[in-house]
Amino acid sequence: MASLKQRIDDLVSQMNLDEKISQMGSCWMYELQTQGQIDEEKIAARLGSGIGQITRVAGASTLDPVSAAKTVNRLQKYLLDKTRLGIPAIVHEECCSGAMVLGGTMFPQMIGLASTFRPALAKAMTEAIRQQLLAIGARQALAPVLDIARDSRWGRVEETFGEDPMLVSHFGVAYIEGLQNESLAEGVMATGKHFIGHSNSQGGLNCAPVHMGFQEVYEVFLAPFQAAIRDAGLATMMNAYPELDGVVVAASHQILTDMLRGELGFDGLLVSDYEAIEMIHNFHFAAADESTAASLALAAGIDVELPTTVCYGDPLKTALDEGKITMDMIDRSVCRHLQKKFELGLFENPYVDEGAVLECYETDANRSLARQIAHESMVLLKNDGVLPLGKTIKTLAVIGPNAHEGRNQLGDYSYAAMKDMMAFVPQEDSSFIDVNEAEFARHDIKIPSILEGIQALVSPETEVRYARGCDNLDPDTSGLPEALEAAKDADAVILVLGDRSGMTPLCTSGETRDSADLLLPGVQRDLAEAILENGQQVVVVLVNGRPYAIPRIAENANAILEAWLPGEEGGPAVADVLFGDFNPGGKLPITFPRSVGQLPLFYNRKPSGTRSHWYGDYVSETTDPLYPFGHGLSYTSFVYSNLSISKAQVKAGEVLDISLHVKNTGPLDGDEVIQLYVHDEYASTPRPVKELKGYVRQNLKSGEEKKVIFHLQADQLAFYDNDLQLVLESGPVQIMLGSSSDDIHLSGRVEIVGEDSTPIQQRMMNCPVTVE
Repeated sequence: MASLKQRIDDLVSQMNLDEKISQMGSCWMYELQTQGQIDEEKIAARLGSGIGQITRVAGASTLDPVSAAKTVNRLQKYLLDKTRLGIPAIVHEECCSGAMVLGGTMFPQMIGLASTFRPALAKAMTEAIRQQLLAIGARQALAPVLDIARDSRWGRVEETFGEDPMLVSHFGVAYIEGLQNESLAEGVMATGKHFIGHSNSQGGLNCAPVHMGFQEVYEVFLAPFQAAIRDAGLATMMNAYPELDGVVVAASHQILTDMLRGELGFDGLLVSDYEAIEMIHNFHFAAADESTAASLALAAGIDVELPTTVCYGDPLKTALDEGKITMDMIDRSVCRHLQKKFELGLFENPYVDEGAVLECYETDANRSLARQIAHESMVLLKNDGVLPLGKTIKTLAVIGPNAHEGRNQLGDYSYAAMKDMMAFVPQEDSSFIDVNEAEFARHDIKIPSILEGIQALVSPETEVRYARGCDNLDPDTSGLPEALEAAKDADAVILVLGDRSGMTPLCTSGETRDSADLLLPGVQRDLAEAILENGQQVVVVLVNGRPYAIPRIAENANAILEAWLPGEEGGPAVADVLFGDFNPGGKLPITFPRSVGQLPLFYNRKPSGTRSHWYGDYVSETTDPLYPFGHGLSYTSFVYSNLSISKAQVKAGEVLDISLHVKNTGPLDGDEVIQLYVHDEYASTPRPVKELKGYVRQNLKSGEEKKVIFHLQADQLAFYDNDLQLVLESGPVQIMLGSSSDDIHLSGRVEIVGEDSTPIQQRMMNCPVTVE
């Protein structure tokens, strides 16, 4: 039997230039349609020589899951039967917080998922996503986002797992494992993005230049990608849009080949972010034409152009004719793409079972999982005792633009958000036309709002008043009087504020929806301040994609619940928390600033960070955050005690056992996230004041006490020195344990001994934890 390499080499040897280049390209689903219907002439024109990938058969159309599966089968049959070599295509879809498919389960957005501090939930979530994508024939998912979020102005913060390299690494690995499965033949290829530096852009603007040195790149931003490649076997990678230190990433051999493949050992497929190759020419102006852009991207290491072929078509042929690239470079990328098609088993099993598609859509199990993740993602930022509310409360006012808007509980890469965006595409280019509304509604997911969740829980005698008050973004204030009237004399007010996530001008969070001020969008702050002046008990629920600067709300509200973008079961989940059916235990994976002027703001700052020498604070503002990384309250209380560190000295290769006792001293059962931080006191390059090195979310019954043991590997304390070498340096290290980065309950110290600087071969990112 021929080896995989022999099969690839044999196939490539039969291919002509057009067939090779076709494998390096892609096309949108709507490029194969006319008036929303499959067009055989367009298929023949676009797929006649084959195609590398087909973009969003389900995510860029109104096709229900069964219709999407039938369409994929039809396209694959054409490729296998009507093209000379019969090479199937890879269909890719988005799945940041759920399969972006009509009827796909919509889980909480990534920033909320990270707030659970339970990576196993990410794997459970993507196992469900994998089944839904496999059912329609999609074999590549453009997720997860592995960028580190340090600037809340950036609209895509919601798509990230937060600001800590280790936390992002853990969630990224778990997310990938759930998608890819143990074998790609039964899995969906995950796509790590965006390599590298995308999130640290100038002004928080999407795709703007990134200004940072490579020591910071290696130390902070590289970690999740290292973990994804080494620990999860990441199959595909996507480049970052911006320029990094003056070099356009999509055109950088140093970044996409030397660093990614040479140093990190990535051996998978590198796909372009959408339009990134042509952006070398028309956005960055680093190439005079599309042919030059194509040659730069190919030389850098990008194998496939997404979402449609522009530069990797005729412009690439021109580059070949002009000697800017070689046939060997083309063959290299074609081989990488074919290898993934073979590994996915597409040649043997190109079709899906059209009759079994709906078995994994809109199931009780998926709804239950969505509710569980939403529950565990809730972060109680403040509570003066007003929560949980009693279900027999006499009068309750529910107010705000997100109180009765299930759509606003979804992230920017949800199907609903993409449907909004496609309305902005010219009709002749859109497959979101001629919708059969009845059929569409039959498959569309049901999203109970927070108001509906509340109404389902309160007693029949409770009067629930509702007023929208204002829009998320529109400056119209005409709804404020109605909101104030609804709040008047109410026993409590639940004020539901935040974002409408997506990519259209009407949205306030998501890709290209960057913020200059971090104020609540539109006139929501006016609404909040008017309600807070009334004197009632006010609970603020934030349904949002980024941390907002809300110091006055934080000061004046009785309670604040951070719900993020909690997905299709977010409404009932929020209600469960408000009325005590679920005790919140989530923690912030990202710092909340007091004002936009503090940015970038993150807990693992350097010793000289967040201080102005010599006074410390700003002229008009403290440098302290509003809410720190790791913060999150509960309806119960926890006490930490009995810290024990197994050794006073430790050296490379050894393990340090750090134990403590945690007791639930409150009246209710609840979850606590025990967090282990370290600080290397003196080093050849300044070390952060705190670094998260271990954590565990543990449920404790009222009165219950557990012993928690962190098995910290000394090599976890290694860092990249000024020569970008991973080393462990001798010297004292502080050990800190607490319930947030600012709420440290126990501390100790250990001494690293041995050589002044010991080279470390592998970056360690996992601290095993035992709970007794």
